[in-house]
Amino acid sequence: MTLRNLPELKRPETVSASPVLSERAVQAWAPIEAPKNAAEDGSEVITILDVIGYDWWTGEGVTAKRVAAALRSIGPKPVTVQINSPGGDFFEGVTIYNMLRAHPYKVTVQILGIAASAASVIAMAGDEIEVTRLGFMMIHNTQWVASGDRHVMQDTHDVMEVFDTAVAEMYAERSGQDVKAISKMLDTETWLAGQAIVDKGFADGVKEFETQPVESVNNSAPALYRLEAALTTGRAVPRSERRKLLREISEGMPGAAKDDAMPGAGDHAVDDGSTHLSLALARLKLARA
Repeated sequence: MTLRNLPELKRPETVSASPVLSERAVQAWAPIEAPKNAAEDGSEVITILDVIGYDWWTGEGVTAKRVAAALRSIGPKPVTVQINSPGGDFFEGVTIYNMLRAHPYKVTVQILGIAASAASVIAMAGDEIEVTRLGFMMIHNTQWVASGDRHVMQDTHDVMEVFDTAVAEMYAERSGQDVKAISKMLDTETWLAGQAIVDKGFADGVKEFETQPVESVNNSAPALYRLEAALTTGRAVPRSERRKLLREISEGMPGAAKDDAMPGAGDHAVDDGSTHLSLALARLKLARA
């Protein structure tokens, strides 16, 4: 066990729904490199600087399997967990939380940028939680996409209700706040920044870290995440936004034409983007099946 007596979160045995990324969290997230001045106490470092769970768009993501391997490699030593993530698979987050909770030595969590949704659950596993002054944390009720008849929907509702209650109790125990107050924060999707995270009891102190943005040219992943969020939530996407997403996706693909391309290349880029988009949508359907 860690130094704190943190509650265990139980994952449902069977779930007939898929977790989904928060569109707002994706928009707020900016990938960064691991900081240089972290883990000054000499502890081993685990970085969580990506989407939680396997990322079908990029083939990457932070999985429970990866974290388990890191903890086995570290062994019986203190560990520092650095987080900058928009969230993702809530159940993967729960599994990672329980792994860190069960680590026999001190766990220090550092929120370097954003800890949203499932990433905020992981952050609560820290014996000590530090956040940068401009860091963000977002908590909300679990968001799932389900399909089926009314019985499936009712079953999904029942599981979500039990799980949301368990998560609210975990946040309350870690922060020292009342469960009803936490439940209200979850219902309204609450964002906190810097010192406010500490004031609400979700972190123990503010600390600055030297971080650098990831130098990734033409990365289409954020646009794909926003597209997935819009599709899964059923939100109507205006034509202007659809065209913007398509452009970002096409520019993020290898061989896509740039603004200064030869005449006619732009039209070809849109065609390439449409093809990639069709493939991405097909991939999304398969992933969510």
